[in-house]
Amino acid sequence: QVQLVESGGGLVQAGGSLRLSCAASGLTFSSYGMGWFRQAPGKEREFVAAIRWSGDRQYYADFVKGRFTISRENAKNTVYLQMNSLKPEDTAVYYCAARRFGFYSSSHASSVVNDYWGQGTQVTVSS
Repeated sequence: QVQLVESGGGLVQAGGSLRLSCAASGLTFSSYGMGWFRQAPGKEREFVAAIRWSGDRQYYADFVKGRFTISRENAKNTVYLQMNSLKPEDTAVYYCAARRFGFYSSSHASSVVNDYWGQGTQVTVSS
């Protein structure tokens, strides 16, 4: 059974930082592209960042470029999202996702169907 378990969310002041983690089990992690998505109250879920299976390419939504960094450790079956310079508008539930055929661009990651999803972790940024 595939499981994706996010952690690291919480309450932070604007300008602060958080590091999210997503631990995967039940799949060959190094064969999957991994992504982070978020959903704010009353809004649709949106793409945030993605990374290829090898870790050599990363893709970001325009609104997080220069602030967020996605990375992965295949030996630990874990993907991370380092979030710096957080803004109140970054408040959302953050989800990680896995896709067997990976991601090839930001627009591609925004549109494809992912194979597996985690349960999400809440990030709240106060002003």
